[in-house]
Amino acid sequence: MKEPVLVTGVAGFLGSHVADELLAAGFEVRGIDNMLDGFKENIPRGVSFREADCRRIDEYLDLLRGVGIVFHCAAAPYEGLSVFAPFLVHEHTTSATVALLSAAVRSGVRRFVHCSSMSRYGNLVPPFTEDQTPQPLTPYGIAKYAADLQVAAIAGVHGMEHNIAVPHNIIGPRQRFDDPYRNVAAIMINRVLRGLPPVIYGDGSQLRCFSFVSDVVSCLTKLGTDPEVCGEIVNVGPDEGEVTVLRLAELICEITGMPFDPIFVAARPLEVHHATCSSDKARRLLGYRTKVGLREGLTGMVEWIARMGPREFDYNLELEIVTERTPATWTRRLI
Repeated sequence: MKEPVLVTGVAGFLGSHVADELLAAGFEVRGIDNMLDGFKENIPRGVSFREADCRRIDEYLDLLRGVGIVFHCAAAPYEGLSVFAPFLVHEHTTSATVALLSAAVRSGVRRFVHCSSMSRYGNLVPPFTEDQTPQPLTPYGIAKYAADLQVAAIAGVHGMEHNIAVPHNIIGPRQRFDDPYRNVAAIMINRVLRGLPPVIYGDGSQLRCFSFVSDVVSCLTKLGTDPEVCGEIVNVGPDEGEVTVLRLAELICEITGMPFDPIFVAARPLEVHHATCSSDKARRLLGYRTKVGLREGLTGMVEWIARMGPREFDYNLELEIVTERTPATWTRRLI
């Protein structure tokens, strides 16, 4: 058994897949999750799990004893919602990261891997590269970039190795599909499998690249375990195969055999129109290559959600700000 590692957000989508990969590699995996957005059935067998909130150090400090690497996957990854629930997103993104960093330094953790977001780049000219100075627009993007800066500062001054991964638009099994606030592909699939048309914010011309989770996880584990890669910020995910949101919806309807008749609603405030990243650095440092293309990844998601059973959307988060700019899809629960 290799050295113990800690995975935060281990009951969530990305964290559970990271834990799977680490267990397969022979690590002792400890995991925490506050269950704000996680499910116990996601936690891989073999993980030493505790329900704990990253912001509350006393709930998990003892679990860090002997841990060599922390993979910080926990956050409140709600880009669009953050405009209307900024405090929740800040607390579970920036504050949670700072508390975990403090606990990790106190416990002598050797390396800290932070999962950021391409929302840090904001409205810069794409494809986004790691040497661009971030200009986040949304409260979520600001919270993630602030967390990135805290990682570099706190880890740097205290001599803890660190890397920052910048995944973008991850899809795959275990992604929550009954969440009306995020995960555009999962939302569309859940609706279509229930016989409902996909909902498009704006005109659907927004450009994105989607990453299948297994392609992302392999890079994250290398950022934690490769001694030659340290102090880096690395975009993780494909830079080929960009697609409009409208085409994404069309693909999902093709795969499911459902008619393509989308509903168009008002665009959301501060949504970036063209958001794609360069993967050159990941290819160079981590040997990244896209193994699962978009159609294959979406097909896998459709099959998984169909097995799980499509379900009603769960409006489990409170809107902090409700104005005329708040999407009616949320205030009137139209998703």
